[in-house]
Amino acid sequence: MKKENEFCFEYMILANLIRRYMDNTNTRKYVDNLTGTNGWVIGYLLENMDHDVYQRDIENAFSIRKSTVSKIIKLMENKDLIRRESVEYDARLKKIVLTDKALEIHKMIKEDIVNVNKKFTENLTEKEAEEFLYLIRKVKKSFDSEVQ
Repeated sequence: MKKENEFCFEYMILANLIRRYMDNTNTRKYVDNLTGTNGWVIGYLLENMDHDVYQRDIENAFSIRKSTVSKIIKLMENKDLIRRESVEYDARLKKIVLTDKALEIHKMIKEDIVNVNKKFTENLTEKEAEEFLYLIRKVKKSFDSEVQ
């Protein structure tokens, strides 16, 4: 290993490259103020439409703090991508629901995600891609219990 911080440094560069790539997609250019995070949250909500989703579910799914999710939800509400609705059994709880606008945008986002995944793996064999994904998940476990 050349440097003590080589993993962190390479990860940071890769994350920035992916973010920049996503920010330059046709969807991003078409939809004002749409962030990559908005797209991931829309996808998560779509995948979980069979049950109510609350802020804490997004916190857990993306391993992000309550205050961060709060800001994301407020901004997505302002962009008319989601709305919060009360649930019958507890007036304090607000489930998060996608708007029609978000459903339309998701069609474009889906194509972007396919393209990013292709780009991500274009220089990897199928076995390398599987190993890489396995290693990412393994490293993630090291942080799961430490970072809340």
